[in-house]
Amino acid sequence: MISSNNNSNPVQFIDISANQAGQRIDNFLLTLEKGVPKSRIYRAIRKGEVRVNKGRIKQTYRIQEGDNIRIPPLRTSEKTTIDTVSFSMTKQLNDSVLLEDDDLLVLNKPAGLAVHAGSNISQGIIEALRIIRSDLPYLELVHRLDRGTSGCLLLAKNRAALLNLQQQMLEHDMNKRYLTLLKGQLDEQELLVEQPLIKNSVSSGERMVKVDAEGKYAKTVFITRATFPQAQLTEVVLYTGRTHQIRVHAAHLGHPLAGDDKYGQRTFNKDMKKFGLKRMFLHAWKLGIRHPGSDEYIELEAPLPQNLENVITKLKAQA
Repeated sequence: MISSNNNSNPVQFIDISANQAGQRIDNFLLTLEKGVPKSRIYRAIRKGEVRVNKGRIKQTYRIQEGDNIRIPPLRTSEKTTIDTVSFSMTKQLNDSVLLEDDDLLVLNKPAGLAVHAGSNISQGIIEALRIIRSDLPYLELVHRLDRGTSGCLLLAKNRAALLNLQQQMLEHDMNKRYLTLLKGQLDEQELLVEQPLIKNSVSSGERMVKVDAEGKYAKTVFITRATFPQAQLTEVVLYTGRTHQIRVHAAHLGHPLAGDDKYGQRTFNKDMKKFGLKRMFLHAWKLGIRHPGSDEYIELEAPLPQNLENVITKLKAQA
């Protein structure tokens, strides 16, 4: 439960539910106050602006069911809170549900929708779903997909499920398979790429990822499924979940993704537009997990969107 005073930038008082219990206070606040710098969160805890049951706490404190947390105004400028979702987005998300039970909500994410709000994005899928599905007391993203990527997106409906699925990701137990269209043809039917990746920012502030010995370990397998004169349909097995991993590993091989305007090849992208490609060709096709409730292995599949199927059909006709 959340209550506040009547100021325009109010202090909040939050009663912690069973689903929220067990998190560190700093992580809880970072999730709650998305977009607020970590330094501001930590300063508020250190100075005693954040209080639990009227007492000061350290950032390592783990919140408990029934705790009452005082949260001061943390944003330096007011942001408009969006509490409605357009009819078209509501329909789009409702139509995209692949599976729902007591623990999981799995979507076939449409391309073009961001998974969460951010720079120049006022509302993402998670914010919209929390409004559309206000009947759910808990809903969190288990993982992320790039805005331009479609396919299997996994959300947890309780904290126990979230922690279970995050542990599966940490232990590389999830079977994550994508479909993409690469420039040219790979030399081998199945190609393993193990190249470390590091994030950096260019002068415009745009985030870029590159292969770098100082980066984090990343492992991708590319499997040829069909070849065409200019491109090949490729299955991708993702063993680690680094930012832009498939896109950067493919570009590193010299076979960038069709329609990738960040790491791709301009001439190739232009050629693929002639076959009707109007987006990045990357689709989260299959997702195999152990169900967090039953521990049974289940495999989810999101069919390739019709607009990408049409591109393949036209490439086949040319071949």
